[in-house]
Amino acid sequence: MTEIKRKSTVSRTDNATGFGTNRAWYGGRLNDKNGRPNIEKRGLDLLERYSWYHTALLLPRWKFFGVLLLTYVSINLVFACLYFLIGTNHLMGVIGETPLERFMECFFFSTQTFTTLGYGRISPVGLLSSGLATFEAFLGLLNFAIATGLFYGRFSRPQAFIHFSSHALIAPYRDGIAFMFRLVPYKNNYLSNAEVKLTLARTELDGNGQKVNKFYPLSLELDKVNALNLSWTIVHPINEQSPLFETSMKEWEDSNAEVLVFLEAFDDTFSNTVLARTSYVGHELIRGARFSPMYHSSGKGDKTILELDKLDEYQLVDIGNQFPLA
Repeated sequence: MTEIKRKSTVSRTDNATGFGTNRAWYGGRLNDKNGRPNIEKRGLDLLERYSWYHTALLLPRWKFFGVLLLTYVSINLVFACLYFLIGTNHLMGVIGETPLERFMECFFFSTQTFTTLGYGRISPVGLLSSGLATFEAFLGLLNFAIATGLFYGRFSRPQAFIHFSSHALIAPYRDGIAFMFRLVPYKNNYLSNAEVKLTLARTELDGNGQKVNKFYPLSLELDKVNALNLSWTIVHPINEQSPLFETSMKEWEDSNAEVLVFLEAFDDTFSNTVLARTSYVGHELIRGARFSPMYHSSGKGDKTILELDKLDEYQLVDIGNQFPLA
């Protein structure tokens, strides 16, 4: 590993990041691209380590609906088997002739009972089948109450709805260069008082030759805007005060450098603070590039058009021998 020395004597470290300093205890990047810590918790049972409520709220939409459907079908299959084992003679109105037809009627009777729908053609006869139908109806009410709560929680949970550019750039900036990335709000919500903070995490060698994590806050050209309506290019000037001063691409990669991004804003609709996080590591940094414009005037000149699909578009430019490859 190339030893990283601090070229800037004025850059200060940040010890309040929530991450430890011993690099040997870490594997991979500190934060995933979605901003969540790259940590796998062990030592307790699965049910103790995971909150099913938080997991359900954070699941992708297709997984969430898939889990609901799978749960619904599985519960009804279990009750269909119980009704079938009790005997279809305890279900008045079953007309199926083959075992498969009778089992399917048990399944659809279960779905009617579970949802408290009940078309009325099939009804339980006897204490055992009636008691099972009563318990299933009670369980159905509980499950639909939970599903309704999860729906409400997912739709009402404040979210930033921010997309970050896939790559960060080393781009020309005034008479020098700067570390840049771009973000944009992609929904029709309105964010105000948006503030962003950057922290550089990288591996350095201490006085004993041990690898340690060092964290440096990165100063920004502009760290707060009153309203976040269009795209926002975050710019960290690489000058004598920057911990990236006189750094090369090889040093960036060898030091496991990672820029942690934390965005906080106020959502007018939710009347609440929303957060967004991400990070950029070695292979996500492009040397010598400039972002392409994302917005322009409409044809009639009466509106500004924001092209969301151009978030990652950039053009290669020459930055000379600044931030060299090696």
